[in-house]
Amino acid sequence: MVEFYTWSMLLSIVTFTLSTVLTPGPNNIMLLSSGLTFGYRRTIPHIFGIVLGFPFMVIVVGLGMGAIFEQFPFLFTVLKIVGIIYLFWMAYKIATNKSVYNIDDNSNNSKPFSFLQAAIFQWVNPKAWIMAITSISVFVTSEQYHFQEVFIVSFIYFLSGIISTNSWALGGVILKRFITNEHYVHIFNITMALLLVVSILPFF
Repeated sequence: MVEFYTWSMLLSIVTFTLSTVLTPGPNNIMLLSSGLTFGYRRTIPHIFGIVLGFPFMVIVVGLGMGAIFEQFPFLFTVLKIVGIIYLFWMAYKIATNKSVYNIDDNSNNSKPFSFLQAAIFQWVNPKAWIMAITSISVFVTSEQYHFQEVFIVSFIYFLSGIISTNSWALGGVILKRFITNEHYVHIFNITMALLLVVSILPFF
């Protein structure tokens, strides 16, 4: 690994990935809400969808898709608009979700994200695109070791994602101990929906 990166460079990548995945964004806000509303166990597919889906996205961007956006920048604009519209829809779904997590009763009609939904969501998440394109453009610098560097950056995102997704989902579970009333859960979800909208604003 040190043939491609010095240890100081690896530390820089780890710092960058952790700071980007741990900060509030669409993924983390939705995980926090899911942890509170559905509990940790039912949020696990959502977690895995992000943990595996985003590093895969980094690999795809690193191995060529990023160059397509450089060649046709309007495509990125179109994708960003579609992603923002989808995120507004997700904010609406979160705000109107009135389910209450009960470890003894999983019969409510509302469902958390599946693995596939969470993985596909990365491709319409503006923050995910910015993170993927920025990390590849900054940290993949060698033509000779391009393939190896892309996979190193992706693997570090995988490890960082495990920490981040579990932290935010468990944060929601912990909040559940203090928010037990259905009315307050609904208020919390509305707050999360508003934060999701706020997290989108910088991408306009």
